[in-house]
Amino acid sequence: MFSEFGVCSVAVGEVAVLAPCTLCGSEPDEWFTTTTLYLDRDFLVDQVFWQYAAMFTDRHDARHFVETRYTEPAQLLQLGEERVGLLLPWLDELVVLSIEGPDPRRFYRAQSLLFGVLDVIAPYIKVTEQRMTTTQRATVYPAMPRHRAFIPLRREVRHAAELLREAPEQHWTLEELAHAVHLSPSQLGRLFVQAFGKTPIAYLTMIRAEGMADLLRLTSDPISVIARRLGWTDPEYGARQFRRSVGLSPREYRTVARRGERTPGLSPH
Repeated sequence: MFSEFGVCSVAVGEVAVLAPCTLCGSEPDEWFTTTTLYLDRDFLVDQVFWQYAAMFTDRHDARHFVETRYTEPAQLLQLGEERVGLLLPWLDELVVLSIEGPDPRRFYRAQSLLFGVLDVIAPYIKVTEQRMTTTQRATVYPAMPRHRAFIPLRREVRHAAELLREAPEQHWTLEELAHAVHLSPSQLGRLFVQAFGKTPIAYLTMIRAEGMADLLRLTSDPISVIARRLGWTDPEYGARQFRRSVGLSPREYRTVARRGERTPGLSPH
């Protein structure tokens, strides 16, 4: 498995925890079954508020606590086979309860199953005791979608993300992107982080890394050519950004991707 934690072998009894908009791939990819839990960020903040009630005066304190302590975008948790075995029936039941959408009659059962999963996983999640800088927090902290449809709150933010995906090769600046969607740079940055958990430029880096992975798998073009095609004028810088996002150098990723008959996919979670 490869992601921002680097490259590692995943054994039975281990669980990967990924923040939103975190690239991740696996080889062989058919060995993995993924169950994704979408949790509203305000819901998580509320749970943390009650979990550490003695520490906080209001929910604003809890929000700040979440944003500074739970910052790691990708972790591999070594739970052990017995603990992972506890999760499987709970996750299966959550899937069944979710197939037809939210139902008030199922709310408490779904919540009890979720709390059971969190009770097993939470003690193994790494947290930081160090305050990170505002820029680092904005780049990596896991901001969850607020709407059930899982779309950003503002039309301008959706438009900004579409512009980045449609033209990752363009040399975007925050100012240019903000002008294109008729927002101030500071306002766009704040709203974009709330929606996607990354700054616009960090999101662009993720898109470029995703596109670079596709071209490394599907073409024999030199790495420098691919990097320039994706918008990195300095191929070495592009290679470093790719390694930071994927955990592998472009050359290493190409080798892994071409091993065997099937190639691993790389997608944001």
